[in-house]
Formats: sequence, C-alpha cells, structure tokens
Amino acid sequence: MKFTGCYHGHSDALLASAGSGVATLSLPDSPGVSPAVVADTHLAPYNDLDPVAALFRDHGDQIAAVLVEPVAGNMGVVPPLPGFLEGLRRLTTAFGALLIFDEVMSGWRVHPGGAQALYGIAPDLTTLGKVMGGGFPAAAFGGRREIMELVAPRGSVYQAGTLSGNPVAMAAGLANLELISEPGAWARAEAWAREAAAILERTALAHGVPLTVQRVGTMFTPFFTDQPVRNFVDARRSDREAFARFFQAMLLAGVYLPPSPLEAAFSSIVHDADALEHFSNAVRAALSC
Repeated sequence: MKFTGCYHGHSDALLASAGSGVATLSLPDSPGVSPAVVADTHLAPYNDLDPVAALFRDHGDQIAAVLVEPVAGNMGVVPPLPGFLEGLRRLTTAFGALLIFDEVMSGWRVHPGGAQALYGIAPDLTTLGKVMGGGFPAAAFGGRREIMELVAPRGSVYQAGTLSGNPVAMAAGLANLELISEPGAWARAEAWAREAAAILERTALAHGVPLTVQRVGTMFTPFFTDQPVRNFVDARRSDREAFARFFQAMLLAGVYLPPSPLEAAFSSIVHDADALEHFSNAVRAALSC
C-alpha cells in the first residue's frame, strides 16, 4: 500500500499516483507498465486513516507492507496529521504487515534522527538517501534484525546494485555525515528554514498574497493558497501559476527554488545570514510584483 502523491522511486509498482516530477510534469502515472503490476499496489489518500483501515479489512491478509513518506515532500511539504502515523503503526501491527518509512527526503532534514525520532514511531524498515551522500549517489536501508537477516548473503532475498558501496561515494558520504553530526549543525539549518518561512509569511501578508508555508525542520514549501495542505488533492488545488511567477521572479533575483509547489525546498548547514538577507530581499521583490 502507498499513498497518492508520495514518490518512492521509479520502480513500476510504485509509480501509481506518484508525486515529485511525475506530478510536476503532469506525466501519466505509469506508461508502459502492465496493469497487472500496478494492480498489486493499493492506494490511499495521505493523512486519512479511514481508507487505510478499509483496505486492511478487505485485503488484510494480502497486504505485505505500507510504504509512506512520514513527512511527505513529493507533493510539497505535507506533515502528518496527529494520529496518522500512529494509526498506520497500529494497523500494520494488527494485520502483520510491515510499516516502511521512506526517509530518503526527510532523514536528517526534519530531525537528526529522522521523522521516526521526531514523531516517536518505530517503523519495521527505513530507506535513506540524498542527505547521507553529500551530493554523491548513496542510499541505505535498515530495519528489524529478523527482517535484515533475510537479505543475502545471510538470507534468500537478493539485493545489489552497480553503484552499491562505491568507494568515492562512501568516502564523500562519511565526510558529509561527520559534518552534519557536529553539535549545533542541524539546529542552525533548522533556524534558517524557520526564519525563511517566517519571511515568506510576513511578506505575503503585507502584500495581500494568499500564501500558506508548510515546514517541518529544514524542509519547507510555499503554497499559493489560504488553506492548509493536508494531501495531494489539496496540494494540486494551490495556485500553481502564481507559484510559477514567483519562481521566475526569485530565479531572476538569484534564488533557485524547486520549480514546482509539488516539491520541497531545503536549508542546509552552508546557508548563513548573508544568504538569508539575499532570500529576504528576493521574496520582497517577487511578492510585490
């Protein structure tokens, strides 16, 4: 089971109702993928437990796992509503399914220990990437011992890749992890994102622009709407033409944001006071147009 608007890579069964570039470019969900492959994927709306419970009632003995972005970032930043992740943990445990957290985007960005540390939910498996590689291709997965022992060479589940364990990427990743593990590193990046979000909100209010900024940790998205965004439907209802104009104005001012409200912006340990002042000036100019 996956959630509409969440993106988990381009493997065939997971491209159904995907977010990220698939949604941004209005591409078909899974062109060229056989219906039988996509039929193995159950879909539910993000932040709504009732359809999840209904799917478990109807197909509980066939659902192997629930895969979720604990903080969605591929439909813009959409945090979990109170009780949503807890409900997923309760349902998967009751029906014997695995709960998999895709923290490729949220890992470190929402908390030094990821979303699972932020919200206090222990998944059965976790996928990680992006931040851990420091710009190089690197990713990892991990979970409960009894599950990990199923992976070859100890178990019979085969996993490998051409770039797995690439020594250059691993060296870069280790150096990056040392930098972001320094005391205060995450707090500085989070403070920058918090102030950037506040600048967006204050400036939009001053100019009468309907804007909702959603942020968790160092991840944030400005949605051009006066309503909270709780799922993929809400995200797509935001004024994407207004966002496009804002993006172009910011780009001309030297600030390169994600080119779609269906993606997330991030702060990092290299964003400093000068970058924040530049950002603030650009926002004022862009929202006054």
